[in-house]
Amino acid sequence: MSKDEFPKKEVETLWAPWRVEYFEKEPRDHDFLETAGRASDDAKHLVVTRRKNAFLMMNRYPYAVGHLMAVPYRKTAELSVLGENEIVELWNLAAHAQALLRAAIKAQGFNVGLNLGECAGAGVTDHLHIHIVPRWSGDTNFMPITAGTRVLGEGLHALYDKLIETQANIAVESRQKI
Repeated sequence: MSKDEFPKKEVETLWAPWRVEYFEKEPRDHDFLETAGRASDDAKHLVVTRRKNAFLMMNRYPYAVGHLMAVPYRKTAELSVLGENEIVELWNLAAHAQALLRAAIKAQGFNVGLNLGECAGAGVTDHLHIHIVPRWSGDTNFMPITAGTRVLGEGLHALYDKLIETQANIAVESRQKI
């Protein structure tokens, strides 16, 4: 049997140095959405954009590279509690996130939605937020199925810097069109 045949005699290494961000993190703050909303250090809390009623931030525990969340400042689990301005701003941030992710990481598609309630998969049940998850043709592979592992190809802080730079470039291009 050649060295390229299955089963391999040696274990291969999956090198993922960006994972250190997860190992070195402090214990999870269950109110991290509210904390990020009040914080003044956007980079520390991975806040990409702020508006009057809502903000856009990176998911610290992403499903895929570039997983963003549009979050109202007001802490509520119910859509019916939000005002019209909050709802409009949340969806405008979701649209902004799509444009940002297309430009920054060449996203080809998106999963966009809310998980309301624990039984619906909400990790944070008392502070609703819209997930914007970028997708690419062929982005699913064998790792989640056979190893129960998701491989993320870029670190949070490097991607944060890229998103901020791309957002600034988009703003400049928009002003130039006016």
